[in-house]
Amino acid sequence: MLLSSAHMQTIVIGHKNPDMDSICSAVAYACLKRLTGTPNVIAARAGNTNERIDFVLQKFGVEPPLFISDLSDRIGDVMERDVISVDADSTVYDAIHLLEKKRLRGLPVVDENRRFLGLLSAFKISHHLFPPREEAEMARLITAPLSSIVETFGGKVLTGELPNETREYLLTIGAMSAETFAGRLGQHRPEKLLLFVGDREDIQMQAIEAKVRAIVVTGDLPVSPAVEAAARAGGVTLVRSPHDTAISVDLARGAVQVRRMLEPEHLTFTPETLLEEVREKAAHSAAFVYPILDEAGVLVGILAKSNLLKRAERQLILVDHNELSQAVKGADKVRIVEILDHHRIGGFATDSPILFWNNPVGSTSTIIALCYRQAGVPVPRAMAGLLMAGLLSDTLNLNSPTATETDRVVLEELSKIVGVDPAKFAEEIFSVGSPLLTLTPEQVITADCKEYEEDGVRFTVSQIEELSFSHFPEKQQALLAALEAHTRRSQLFFAALLVTDINTQTSILLCCGAPEFLHRIDFPSRGPNMWELAGVVSRKKQLLPYLLQRLAALPAA
Repeated sequence: MLLSSAHMQTIVIGHKNPDMDSICSAVAYACLKRLTGTPNVIAARAGNTNERIDFVLQKFGVEPPLFISDLSDRIGDVMERDVISVDADSTVYDAIHLLEKKRLRGLPVVDENRRFLGLLSAFKISHHLFPPREEAEMARLITAPLSSIVETFGGKVLTGELPNETREYLLTIGAMSAETFAGRLGQHRPEKLLLFVGDREDIQMQAIEAKVRAIVVTGDLPVSPAVEAAARAGGVTLVRSPHDTAISVDLARGAVQVRRMLEPEHLTFTPETLLEEVREKAAHSAAFVYPILDEAGVLVGILAKSNLLKRAERQLILVDHNELSQAVKGADKVRIVEILDHHRIGGFATDSPILFWNNPVGSTSTIIALCYRQAGVPVPRAMAGLLMAGLLSDTLNLNSPTATETDRVVLEELSKIVGVDPAKFAEEIFSVGSPLLTLTPEQVITADCKEYEEDGVRFTVSQIEELSFSHFPEKQQALLAALEAHTRRSQLFFAALLVTDINTQTSILLCCGAPEFLHRIDFPSRGPNMWELAGVVSRKKQLLPYLLQRLAALPAA
């Protein structure tokens, strides 16, 4: 998941373990925000979809909202994407000028496919150009193509060729007597020597006879026809430099390829790395920048230490929930600008006023439809179809006690836009993908699971809807085992699962947790940890208030 942009990004997202209403209301409200002029709005989800949700999305040709598991700031939110880099074959000469022009302390080095190879630092370059005295002799050795060496000082070829193969050369200056120079020639292999000399024809001829690799005549001085002819006959490359010897040699040393000067150690990260993690590592690192690589090792960004002070440019709109315990991870670190919900109001505080529409209707999809009406914006057919699905699903085709007259009116309006009979559409939705048959027991628990906290007591309530209880007996023991494991793993006071038969308007409650709480559930028992709840189909309006009442009846600790 990567959410970065040059502009403020608004994310419309429902609760963790989203149901139909959560997904559909997020998509439809994001669409409305875009239609009314808010830029860079995306719909998101904090969990997986299911077969019924996928069926509805496909029916109306809508892509699933973006999956976001964590909104904590990541490198991809703050890194520099316009990366200045150099190819591995670039010369130090070119790199120096790029560093100076862009006021940089270093450069990432990449291959022809932009795969990261290492960092080139200004320190490495300065060490090459100005080595310690004890290493000064090594400064004469240059590993580079002859063509690159000549290019750095702007030389003109008089005889011979300039190969592009990278080889090691020894820079030599002919600023001595012919006798002394002859002695120097005998100390080195001539095919490695690059001689820089002025208009000293005796030195030039000696070098040609010794068959040095190339002779650079400096100061733009003339070369005699005899020397040129001898060089051509001896296969010696002869070059004229427009600069004097000192400058020519200095420039030639810049021909080294940057691949030979990479920092041996460096820290790299991926765009998905949490900023908090990077801040901790950066605090103990002397690095000036950190390359950001994708899974293939391709350079996609750069992170300077100053970037660590930034925050991601995004804000949140919560739909179908208002409690942070049900929100996507990291929501507490992002500015929340709107909330649209139809559930109880949990403990929630903001730094500044926000739009908070809490309406006790049967679904958040109903509220979103009212938002379209309030804005004077016609609901697009696909969005109307999604809002119908969310409304029908959350109100069990208006059979839930949470359904209101407003839901009925809105459903009628939406059905006219879509051109679909609500009853037939509801039958289509609920006939798709029985949770008991298509999900594992663990998935049944978490598919539509909401976490609550009341006076320091944490618990969860999950719900699935079935067309009948025909498959329940064969699954009940596995469901109880999964519920018990979920309770222990999440360290909950209790965990409940409501299995609802939408045809008979009856539910079976499974509950695991503290025995003192379970003993206070007084519905008719269907066996250990199971109760039958005739006429109870709403988690929000029927089951949750009952569970909270049972909690309140517990003796004080």
